[in-house]
Amino acid sequence: MNYSELQDEIKTAMKAKDKVRLSILRQLHGELKNIEVNERRDVTEKDVDDMLKRLIKQTKETLDGSIKAGNDQQRTDTLTEQVAILEGYLPEQVSGDALIALIDQVLAETGASTKKDMGRVMGALTQATGGNFDKAAAAKELGAKLS
Repeated sequence: MNYSELQDEIKTAMKAKDKVRLSILRQLHGELKNIEVNERRDVTEKDVDDMLKRLIKQTKETLDGSIKAGNDQQRTDTLTEQVAILEGYLPEQVSGDALIALIDQVLAETGASTKKDMGRVMGALTQATGGNFDKAAAAKELGAKLS
C-alpha cells in the first residue's frame, strides 16, 4: 500500500462510518505524517510497510496486556479487529513452494553449504523479499538443506 492509497482508505472508512478501521488507519497516517515532517521527505511504500509492521506489533502488545489485565471485552475485541485490519494491508508473505524455490536460488547464489552460512542466507532472503517471508519455515527448510 502506498501513502495515497492509505488516504483513500481513510476516506472510505469515514464514509462507511467504520470507527474501528478509521481509528487505526488514522493512527497509521499520523505516524507516517511524522516521517514526512521530521525527516522532510516523501513517504515511500517501504515506509508504509515498515510502519504497518511496527503498528501491528504495538497493537498486539497492547492486546496481550489488555487480555492479561482482564480489561473489558469490547476493548479486547476492538484491538483484535484492528490487528486483523492492519494485517490485511501487508503485502502477501512468500511461503510454500515459492519460498523453497527462492531458498534454492539464494543457496546457489551465495554458495552456502554449512549451518554457519545460515545467517548470510537469511539476510539474502530478507533482502530479496523485503522481509516478507515465513521466517520459521525458511529456517526449518535451511536447517534440512544445510549440514
